[in-house]
Amino acid sequence: MLLGAALVLGGCAQLSSLGRGGGDAQAVAVQSPDEATARPQTRPDGGVAAGLGRAGLQAAALDQTSAEERAAALAPPAARTQHLGETLASLGSPSEPGLWLRTGLVTRVTQGRIELPDGSRSLRVELRPSGAEAGSGSQLSLSAFTTLGLPLTQLVTLQVYAE
Repeated sequence: MLLGAALVLGGCAQLSSLGRGGGDAQAVAVQSPDEATARPQTRPDGGVAAGLGRAGLQAAALDQTSAEERAAALAPPAARTQHLGETLASLGSPSEPGLWLRTGLVTRVTQGRIELPDGSRSLRVELRPSGAEAGSGSQLSLSAFTTLGLPLTQLVTLQVYAE
């Protein structure tokens, strides 16, 4: 017991010496960029990415959702819905077609609705289980992002409802 107390007190003495400039702390030099610092070139389109992936495809070329599917997804919500919770969603795999949300808020595939927090836009989607915890974030399909008019690089907070 006496040996344990000695070790603890010795460690405290070493930690307190760090705050007074003692110990093995090393100085780190911080430099600011100047005129000689290499910088990325400005894109011809003013900084907006010209396309997706190595092939330079536009998002619209990857979106296989028909006008009829979009119209059905934008229809008013069903009379009976159950609020499942809120999630933060990023862009899911662009190679998976359809209007879907992969989330930990469901344990089986079901129809549902997502809504922006301000209530300005909502969309019927297929809710797919992610296998992750409910609060671990979600992935939203490319078609859902474009139908809602959201930038593909945005993280979006969504209210999620089951129908």
